[in-house]
Amino acid sequence: MDTLQWMLDSDPALRWQVERDLAGAPPEVWEATRARIATEGFGAELLSHQGDDGQWAGGAFFPAEFDQNADGQPWTATTPTLTMLREFGLDAAVLAGTAEKLRANSRWEYDDLPYWDGEVDVCINGSTLANGAWLGTDVAMLRQWFLDHQLDDGGWNCEWVEGSTRSSFHSTLNALKGMLAYEQYEGPDPELAASRRRGEEYLLKRRLLFRLSDGELVGPWVDKFAWPFRWFYSALNALDYFRESALYAGTGPDPRLTQAIDVVLGDRADDGTWVQGRRHPGEVWIEVDVDAGEPSKWLTFYATRVLNWWAEAGRQP
Repeated sequence: MDTLQWMLDSDPALRWQVERDLAGAPPEVWEATRARIATEGFGAELLSHQGDDGQWAGGAFFPAEFDQNADGQPWTATTPTLTMLREFGLDAAVLAGTAEKLRANSRWEYDDLPYWDGEVDVCINGSTLANGAWLGTDVAMLRQWFLDHQLDDGGWNCEWVEGSTRSSFHSTLNALKGMLAYEQYEGPDPELAASRRRGEEYLLKRRLLFRLSDGELVGPWVDKFAWPFRWFYSALNALDYFRESALYAGTGPDPRLTQAIDVVLGDRADDGTWVQGRRHPGEVWIEVDVDAGEPSKWLTFYATRVLNWWAEAGRQP
């Protein structure tokens, strides 16, 4: 199978990234594909569900009609939907006025806090920081929140509010992704960059995979890849972040990523694809990838892009 052509035969949300990052298409080609996100396919479907108040499903992180007994966390409310649209590459101009509507109408389910000030969950705040910077609204208070809540070991943990002082792989990666996106949209931020480097060291010391205490895999999820990534940690999700961070900083890949690269390489099927490892349960507006056990165009794109970056820097898996 020609995996490149297979990936190109996809929704505009994926196709433009394949054109730009794998196929070497000129800007006029991938930019035209990217513009189609707003009018067709996955992006247009998600946009069609936005309410007049600027929200999706009537809620900040959970739908207004959220059933606590439902199977899995729903992904239809405002924050997960905005995050997906941003990761698809939607032009923020398409959502002109949305940030202002959310400031006026949306409150967190936790303590009824104002939307753009964030709440207490690191992963939720990471997405909100990135989404706010993308939409061009003031999230300076939330930016400072990450500096104030970084733990002594360099990372973050969503359970800090319960008294945890030990960082989490999941929380740390989501904090880093949000902070990097903030810098990309807002411009260089030396204080935030220094904080990110401490967070990166937390993961690099553990080679993206292992506990420091006994050298064992940090969890069974670390080498199981699923897309959408959502807030869940995996070696591939982390490598995608470190690729983006290195490109932003103009540096090469850290050699401590080697074992995580080996995990990604080892998960490649004989036909050159990567298989969907699992599905995160929960209600969605639209299915954007295949069922578990099937070859995933999205995972194949992310894995191929990471391995190409590694190879282009002169590293050998």
